[in-house]
Amino acid sequence: MRFSVERIDIGTETPTALLHRRDADELGANPLDRIVIRAEDETVTGIVEVTEKLVDQGVLGATERLAHLEGKVDVSLAPRSGSVSCIRNKLDDKEWEDDEIRRLVKDIDRNMLNDIELGAYVSAIYANGLSMDETLSLTEHMTEVGDTLEWNDGVVADKHSIGGVAGNRVTPVIVPIIAAAGVKIPKTSSRAITSPAGTADTLEVFCDVEFSKRRIQEIVEETNGCMVWGGSVDLSPVDDRIIRAEHPLSIDPEGQVIASVLSKKKSAGSTHLVLDIPYGEGSKVQDLSDAREMARDFKRVSDHIGIRTECTITRGGSPVGRGIGPVLEARDVLSVLKGDGPEDLRIKSVRLSEILLEICGVEASAERLLDSGEALDKFREIVEAQNGDPDVSPDDLLPGNRTFEFKADKSGYVTHIDNELISGVARRAGAPHDEEAGIYLERKVGDDVSRGDLLFTVYADKQEKIDEARDFAEARRPVRVGDRGESLVERV
Repeated sequence: MRFSVERIDIGTETPTALLHRRDADELGANPLDRIVIRAEDETVTGIVEVTEKLVDQGVLGATERLAHLEGKVDVSLAPRSGSVSCIRNKLDDKEWEDDEIRRLVKDIDRNMLNDIELGAYVSAIYANGLSMDETLSLTEHMTEVGDTLEWNDGVVADKHSIGGVAGNRVTPVIVPIIAAAGVKIPKTSSRAITSPAGTADTLEVFCDVEFSKRRIQEIVEETNGCMVWGGSVDLSPVDDRIIRAEHPLSIDPEGQVIASVLSKKKSAGSTHLVLDIPYGEGSKVQDLSDAREMARDFKRVSDHIGIRTECTITRGGSPVGRGIGPVLEARDVLSVLKGDGPEDLRIKSVRLSEILLEICGVEASAERLLDSGEALDKFREIVEAQNGDPDVSPDDLLPGNRTFEFKADKSGYVTHIDNELISGVARRAGAPHDEEAGIYLERKVGDDVSRGDLLFTVYADKQEKIDEARDFAEARRPVRVGDRGESLVERV
């Protein structure tokens, strides 16, 4: 069938094509079916949405990813993607062959899978896992797709954390330390999936994080480092599409995590990587044994693709730092760089930096670079190169003006702060979408408290968000207070 193209300004990540219901019926197309769109000089695939109001008969409504199409186009139903049967195989707990994984990656890259099919892909891996052979294959094929960054240096450093710990904003401290030591560190980071802030969300408080591949290379050549959102460049783009499917499900399957992280690092040109695996109650990895197994898997895949990786297993049973949410985490980062700030955030940043410098073969003291102010100077240099204000201070970074104070209901000491629950409070306050929203922890694990003492403060821009966060916090009690005399061992 032949259609006239009309641009429709509807935000969507998929190449959605709107058809009038009568045209869809004549074509035999149902919502979420794929269609082949043949223009004068190219052929693309679209995902069908059916409407009776947004387009007239004979018109194909082109959303953002199809907006380059003009004039007249020919449309036909696309053949059923072979990837659908591959996904069904994994749902039935059958191991994928290499050619099946190659097909899946190519189809995801070409937007051949709709959102429901991508959700099924993620769910299948979450339910049945990936073998080591599948993980190796997936990493290789994800790396093959998209752009790569290339550097003349023999050593290019990188750092990554699998996440799951509230706060824990060590990257903006580590990057300037490593760059100040003379090592290139082109750091690409993600936005939040299940947390109140991803590294890119926090960095966006300071400066721009979306740049072209060429500009990223210029920033790194100028400053030795960058701190950018990985989704702004086409590095392992399949990963970004998979993350979009993971987000509403709030799941992060282990095999996919390994392939996602390492394909991004390989595409960024990284040669040496420190990978942080936090474990503990409320974090993504609950047990030390599971953390060790994940570290072994990461190192095995890293060796296979030629990245020198050192895995660190850290305690992640409670938040790192005091701020949770973009602005509050940004204040912690800047305070640490200025010689103040939360001690646990400083210690972890320095230790990971030391390990990264060691595996890169660089004799430099991370602690000295931080204490001397060289890391702060380098941070300001990178922020300025990324169109930010190099003279920003912690006092310039103000959280939301609506607040709620959560107080201790008994005397004793803080025995635990649940990462998942405290993140749930911050997200209900509006983080990360509202960058001023979040939580400031007034007490940390081990601190003595009296009944009525302030445990944490919630910040938001809207009263309804404060009310939602307060109701959740009061029902779930994310900060636990125990008696000093309580035994840590219970006999049953």
